[in-house]
Amino acid sequence: MNILAFGASSSSTSINQKLAVYTAQQIENSTVTVADLNDFEMPIYSSDREKAGGIPQLASQFKNLITQADGIVISFAEHNGSYTAAFKNLYDWVSRLEGKVWQGKPVLLMATSPGGRGGQTVLKQAVVSFPFMGADVASEFSLPSFHKNFDSESGITDQTLKVQFEEALQAFKVTLPINLTH
Repeated sequence: MNILAFGASSSSTSINQKLAVYTAQQIENSTVTVADLNDFEMPIYSSDREKAGGIPQLASQFKNLITQADGIVISFAEHNGSYTAAFKNLYDWVSRLEGKVWQGKPVLLMATSPGGRGGQTVLKQAVVSFPFMGADVASEFSLPSFHKNFDSESGITDQTLKVQFEEALQAFKVTLPINLTH
């Protein structure tokens, strides 16, 4: 069982990367492939660039990570109420190779932020739009006030949020090819 996990951010200290990786590591009997968006930096997408130079190899490499995954865990950083430029650009390039970017894979969508809304605006945007791009959105989770509510060793520290997280994780697990419920 291969789980692809990444934070949709280019920050070297991304709290969304931490949350995505932690979450994927909670899935028993799986191998976690961690993607770092900094490894997929490409020119800003435009049809002119595509016509002039084709689709960058990095887009194909990211598409292959999706293809190899049995499930995908994404945690979104929110920039001005939307996706980060790094994620949106990668998403745009990959969509030129595979219109249904997520290839029917089960996806757990999450977001976190230092503030009290936990990236809810970008998360809602993804929940609505990802199915149109081939995602089987299994569940969603927003973690507000990351630094207050998350510990790298014990995970979610607030009990109410921990229950919500575990419910979202369980809903994701039951959509994976090998049912991982216990």
